[in-house]
Amino acid sequence: MNVDVIVVGAGPVGLLTAIELTLGGVRVLVLERLASPSMVIKALGIGPLGGEALRRRGMGAAIAAAEARGFEAMGPAVAELRGRSSKFSGHFAGLSLIRKDAQTEPDRRSHPVDQHAIEAMLAERASALGIEVRREHDVTAFDQQADGVEVAWTAPSGEGRIHCSYLVGCDGGRSLVRKMAGFAFPGTPPTLTLYQAVVEIDHPDRLLPAGWRRTSGGVFSFGAFQRRLFMLDFSGPPEDRQEPVTREEIEAVLRRVSGADVRVRTMESGNRWTDNTRLVDSYRKGRVLLAGDAAHIHTPFGGQGMSLGLVDAANLGWKLAAVVRGEMPDSLLDTYTAERRPAAEAVLSNTLAQLAIMRPDPQAGAMRDLIANLMQFDDVNRLIGGLMSGLSTRYDLGSEQDGVGRLLGDRETRPGVTLYDLMQDGMGVLLDASSGGEASRLVAAATPRICCVAVEAGPSMLIRPDACVAWIAAEDGINGLQEALHRWFVQAPSLLIAAVTRR
Repeated sequence: MNVDVIVVGAGPVGLLTAIELTLGGVRVLVLERLASPSMVIKALGIGPLGGEALRRRGMGAAIAAAEARGFEAMGPAVAELRGRSSKFSGHFAGLSLIRKDAQTEPDRRSHPVDQHAIEAMLAERASALGIEVRREHDVTAFDQQADGVEVAWTAPSGEGRIHCSYLVGCDGGRSLVRKMAGFAFPGTPPTLTLYQAVVEIDHPDRLLPAGWRRTSGGVFSFGAFQRRLFMLDFSGPPEDRQEPVTREEIEAVLRRVSGADVRVRTMESGNRWTDNTRLVDSYRKGRVLLAGDAAHIHTPFGGQGMSLGLVDAANLGWKLAAVVRGEMPDSLLDTYTAERRPAAEAVLSNTLAQLAIMRPDPQAGAMRDLIANLMQFDDVNRLIGGLMSGLSTRYDLGSEQDGVGRLLGDRETRPGVTLYDLMQDGMGVLLDASSGGEASRLVAAATPRICCVAVEAGPSMLIRPDACVAWIAAEDGINGLQEALHRWFVQAPSLLIAAVTRR
C-alpha cells in the first residue's frame, strides 16, 4: 500500500492525529503494538480544549452521550457532583476552589468522560473515515532518508517494512519512537507514587468526608467517584512500576496514608504512576515527530494529560497534511514545537507546583493555606483556572492584537449554524464582516480549504483548522489577511498575487 504518514500508537492521541491527517487528504496507517485497547484505568475526564478538539470533528454527540452514561452510573453521588459543578470547575492540588463565576469563559468546561470512552469514540470515527489500524504490530526500527522514512515492524503474521513520508510517534511515555530517534528527554526523576484503584472498602464511612484529604502520611480521596480511590504516597517511587498492583499493596498504602482502620475487600483494577516529569527539547527530528505522552510526561494530577495530547494532535495534523499535499513548506512543521512546547511546559510546571503543596510537612501546609487564601481573589482564581483548563493557552503568532493566537470555543455564526459545525471536515474558517465580502473573495481565490461565512457583527477573523485565531481585522479592512494566508494556508506567493488581482 502507498502511505504518506505512519502513526505509531492507537490511543486517543494517535487516533486523533490519524483523523486530522485523513481529513487533510493524507494516506495514513496506524501501527499499534497492543492486540486490543488497554483497560487499565487512566484519565477520568477530558478538559475543555480536548473536548473541543473532538467536537470540531463530529464527536460532540458521542461526548454528550458518554457524559450522561457516566452521571447515571455514579448513582447517589451524581446530585452532589452536579451541584458542585454548577459553581466550581476543577481543583488545584486538591483545593476545589476554582469558581466558575471568576472564569473568563465559564461555559467552556471539562467533561467527566473517561479515557476508555474517548478512545472508543475516536476509534469509531477513524473507522468511519476508512483509517487502517493494524494491531499487534510492534515497530522495531526505522531509517530516515532524504525522501521519507523506512519503517520496520514485527507482527504475528511476520515481519514487514513500509516507506512513508513522515513518522509520528504517539506511543506514550515510554515511546520507542522517541528513544530510537534519539530525542533528548530532560526532566526531573520520580520521588513518590500515585495510585488509582477501583475498590470495595469494608468501612467506607471511615474514609469520609469525600474529597481530597491531606494527612501526615500523604493524600487520599475516596467517595467522590463511586468506588474510586486515589492516593499519593510520599515515601518514595516504586521499586518496579511495571509490577502489577495488588489488593494487598493498595490496602497497606491506604491504611498508612489515611490512618484509618479499613480493609480492601476487593479490587477491580489498579494502577500506579510517579511524578517523573520530562519534556523533549523539540517535537521534531527531521521527518519524525512526537505527540502526547511521547513528547511529555508528568503526574496525572489535575487531569490535564489527555487534553494536552489531543491538542498536540489537533495542532500537528492539519499542518503535516498541508506539507504532505505540497501546499505548504516543510518549515511549517517547526511551528508545531514553537506552539505546543510552551503549553506542555505550563502543564509540567503546574503539576510540580501542585505536588509541592500537597506534601505532608508543615512548610507545604503553610504554602497550601496561602494559595487557598489567594484563590479567594478573582484574578488569582482566574489565573489558576486558566492554567488547569488550558484556556489560557495563546500561541505566539507575532501579533500584539488581542485574540490572535487564542483557541476559540464554539459560537453561533448564523442562525442554527455554529463555528464547529463548519469545521467537521478539517477546514479553516473565515468569519467575514468586511465590506462587500472583500475578505471572502480574497480567501476563496487563494485556497479551497477555508470555509467563508458572512457575519453581521465584526471583526472579521481567520481561524485555522485547530480553532486558533490566525488573523483579526482592524476595523473594517483586510490588512494583514494576505500575510496570514501565506503563513498558514498558501505557500506560493503567486497564488496570492493572482487572488489579489482578481479581487
